[in-house]
Amino acid sequence: MKKILALVLALSLLCGLMVTAHADDKIKIGVSIWSSTDTLGSEVKRLIDAAAEALDVEVQWVDQAHISEQVTASAETLAMADCDGMIICNSSSSEMGSVIKTCNDNEMYVAQFFRVIDPAAYPDEDAAAKASKYYVGAVHESEFDNGKQLVTILANKGCRKIGLEGWEPGDATFQGRWEGYKAGVEEWNAAHAEDQIELLEPQYGRTTTDTGRATAEAIIDANPDIDALIVAGGGGDTLLGAIAGIEAKGLTGKIKVVSTDFLPDLDAKLESGAMAAESGGHYADPFFAFLMVYNAIKGNYPTSEDGYYEMIFPYMFVDSPESYAAYAQYFTGTELPYTADEIKALAAMSYDDLAAACAKLSVEDVVARHAK
Repeated sequence: MKKILALVLALSLLCGLMVTAHADDKIKIGVSIWSSTDTLGSEVKRLIDAAAEALDVEVQWVDQAHISEQVTASAETLAMADCDGMIICNSSSSEMGSVIKTCNDNEMYVAQFFRVIDPAAYPDEDAAAKASKYYVGAVHESEFDNGKQLVTILANKGCRKIGLEGWEPGDATFQGRWEGYKAGVEEWNAAHAEDQIELLEPQYGRTTTDTGRATAEAIIDANPDIDALIVAGGGGDTLLGAIAGIEAKGLTGKIKVVSTDFLPDLDAKLESGAMAAESGGHYADPFFAFLMVYNAIKGNYPTSEDGYYEMIFPYMFVDSPESYAAYAQYFTGTELPYTADEIKALAAMSYDDLAAACAKLSVEDVVARHAK
């Protein structure tokens, strides 16, 4: 009997060790983000947390405010936290050299979201990304097309002198949008010799409400005849500050505002004239970067030392309360664009199938899947 009890005890201890080992093997993914609490960042967190719960993944969050030193330090912080992988929204492509080195040194997979390294402007960083077996890739939007479409919306609304507020000089995403704004203006001017548009040089409002407002007010004070303002992005708080500054000057509706990053009350802003149009709905972009890293950790997405994955995420555009209503039904509030079962199915897809699902995401896609 004693031998039987000893055997049972030994088996119990062995099972306990196996359970502990399994718990220790639980995947842990870090998220380095400018803010997990602002308008856009909080939506990102909501979907990533839902994905982590569905896939039984632990998540570690680090807010770095797009401050360069904090961006690079965030990778070290997540490595020290024993993360198996991380996703990051960096400020400048130049920071990725340090981030990739940290990930290589700590055997931690990394993917960018809302960002991709510009190989022409940053060849060394791009080469480091390609050579690293821990750099999984990037999920990002076509910022050029986004910028071009937004400025064309303004042109069609009759705007002819457009102010521009960025958030951080040298930011890769802003640079892409700015190229799009300029291309849209050039295309319009080439087709309308007697009806030209002027796009002002950008001023930078960082990522807070106060700095966003001060920058917008300075642009207006220096150019009182502008009839439009592009607030390029920066998480949403910059835009809120700019809208407040315009309202304080009694210019709501007189200066047409477009931006990228949906506000939670965008329908009301469109109704009041505080916003003329907005592109966004892209908070699911990091979700796909998260799934890429998850699959790299599991060994499902082989990484190479001469390239990386690149996934393009679609923007959505709204320019009226009506066009926003369908978006709001399935992308904000209590609902998410993917259920737990759909998240599990997406996580089991090949890279090509996941990229196709990413490109397909739209209001219409969600309605088709979720409408009762």
